Amino acid sequence: MVKQICLFVLVFTFLLIFFNSILFSDDEPCVQCHIKISPGQVADWRTSQHFEEGITCSTCHGEEHNSKENVNLVQFPDEHVCGECHDTQFEQFKKGKHNFGWTSLNALPVTHVEPDELMEGGRGCGGCHNMGIKTEAQKKELREKGYRYQNNSCDECHTRHSFSKKEAQDPRACQQCHMGYDHPQWEMWSSAKHGTRWFAKENGRLPKEAAAPSCQNCHLPNGTHENRTAWGFLGVRLPLPENPQWAADRITILKALGVLNPETGKPTPRLEIVKAVDMARLTDEAWQKERDKMIETCNKCHSKLYAQEQLEMGDAIMKKADRLLAQAIDIVADLYKDDILKKPDNYSFAYPDFLYFMRTGSGNLKQASYIEQVLFQMYMKHRMRTYQGFFHVNPDYAYWYGWAMMTKDLGEIRELAETMRVTYKLKK
Repeated sequence: MVKQICLFVLVFTFLLIFFNSILFSDDEPCVQCHIKISPGQVADWRTSQHFEEGITCSTCHGEEHNSKENVNLVQFPDEHVCGECHDTQFEQFKKGKHNFGWTSLNALPVTHVEPDELMEGGRGCGGCHNMGIKTEAQKKELREKGYRYQNNSCDECHTRHSFSKKEAQDPRACQQCHMGYDHPQWEMWSSAKHGTRWFAKENGRLPKEAAAPSCQNCHLPNGTHENRTAWGFLGVRLPLPENPQWAADRITILKALGVLNPETGKPTPRLEIVKAVDMARLTDEAWQKERDKMIETCNKCHSKLYAQEQLEMGDAIMKKADRLLAQAIDIVADLYKDDILKKPDNYSFAYPDFLYFMRTGSGNLKQASYIEQVLFQMYMKHRMRTYQGFFHVNPDYAYWYGWAMMTKDLGEIRELAETMRVTYKLKK
C-alpha cells in the first residue's frame, strides 16, 4: 500500500511538472518566439518561482505585443507591478535609500553635462542609480531617448528573469554597485574579517552555525527592503556638532556641497533636494534611530558596549578627516576669492563645488583645474574610504587608502596653490 501511494505521488508530480511545462511553455506564444531570439531569458524564467507559480510573460509584460511588428507595445514592468504581489517589500523599498537612487542622480548638476550613454544609458552612474521609483515624466524621457529598459529597480538585485531571492541575499549581488572609486564597500567588506569569514563559511571551512555577516545581514536585516545609514552617502549630518572646530569644518564642507551659501552661510535650494532624497540625517533623532538599529544588529555577535565604542571611533575619525578636508577647501576657495581660479558659468558661487565632480569641459562648463581635481578626489575618494573603512572594520582601507591619502592630497593642494599664486603674480 505504501509503495502504491509513493508511486502515485511520483507519477502525479511528474505529470504536474510535465503539464505545467506544456501549459506555460510550448503553448505560450511569447515563449515560442523568444526561445529563438532570447533563449537566455526563457531559460531564466523556467528556473524561477514565477514559472512554478504560473506567472507568465503576459502577467508582467501585457498582451498587446504578440509579434515582431508591434514590439513597441510590450510593457516593461515597474516596481508597482512587482508590488501587486510583493506589497510588503514594495512598501519597505519606497522608504529606503535605494528608492532615491534615480532621483538623487538627476538632482546632481554634473549629471546633465555628462554623456547620456553613461547616465540614462546605464553604462556609468545610471547603471546603478537606475534604482528608484520614477515619475511618468522620467519614464517618458527615458523612452524618448531609447532607454525604455531602465524602468525597474527590483531587477537590480533579483536579476531578470529568474528573480531569485537567494541571488539577492548573496553579498555579491551588492558588489555590482557598491564597489570602486567612491564607494568601495565590497572591497572593504570582502577583505575584512566579516567578509573573509563569510567566504570561509561558504567554502565549508567554518561550521554552519558560525557567525559570518554579509552586507544583507547588517544593512537589510531580516529581509527588509528599507535600508538607511546614520551618516549617509555624503558623510554629513545636521544639526552641527557642539565642538566649535568641527562645526566650522562641517559648515565649510556644506558650502562646498552647495547646501550652504558660501557668502552668507544660509541654506540654498540644494538643502531641499537633500531633504527630498533622504541623503543625510537632518535631526539628532533621525541619526540616533539609525545608529541604534546598527548597534542592535552588531549585538547579534558582539556586546552592545563594544559595538557602541567601535562606531563612536568611526565618528571620531570623521571629525579628524573633516579637519583635513576643510583646510583643503579653504585653500582652493581663497584662490577663487583672489581671482586666481575663475568661476565657471554654471557655478552659483566663486567657490569649490563638489557636485560638479571632475568636470570634463562639456558645454559652457570649463574643465576642472588640476588642483580642483585633487580636492574632489580628496573628498569623494579618500575621505569616503577613511570613514567607510572604519565602519566596515577594514584597517588597510581606513589608513592607507583613506587617511594617508587625505594627508597626501592636502600637501599637494598646498604646493599647487603656492605655485599658482607665484605664477599669477609673475603674469601681472
